[in-house]
Amino acid sequence: MGAFTEKQEALVNSSFEAFKANLPHHSVVFFNSILEKAPAAKNMFSFLGDAVDPKNPKLAGHAEKLFGLVRDSAVQLQTKGLVVADATLGPIHTQKGVTDLQFAVVKEALLKTIKEAVGDKWSEELSNPWEVAYDEIAAAIKKAMAIGSLV
Repeated sequence: MGAFTEKQEALVNSSFEAFKANLPHHSVVFFNSILEKAPAAKNMFSFLGDAVDPKNPKLAGHAEKLFGLVRDSAVQLQTKGLVVADATLGPIHTQKGVTDLQFAVVKEALLKTIKEAVGDKWSEELSNPWEVAYDEIAAAIKKAMAIGSLV
């Protein structure tokens, strides 16, 4: 991976703001995208219940947190050249039994949601930094999961 540029960070930040501008709707798009690909993932999110309820504040809260982690990953990549995950993320993902396939499903849902949030501004130039930032935070979480399993 080459250096993460200021422009890439700015693209992630501006599209994150577009996502947040209609957070309830984009949260529904995100979680519905996950459940379309992996219906069993519903059991990993205690707040989902039987369906994706747009009125559930935990839905938007969790989506904002996840997208914020990816945005923060972009900031870390641009300023430090690497991503360090919060120490609590490894054990949480281990406890939930998150697999590589599920990380891939979340990535796909994240990109689909950002694409909808930015509309006709979507491009490979915008997609790439989101993909890189997501891959790096996912790798950091997986590393934390592996370290936790050794303890």
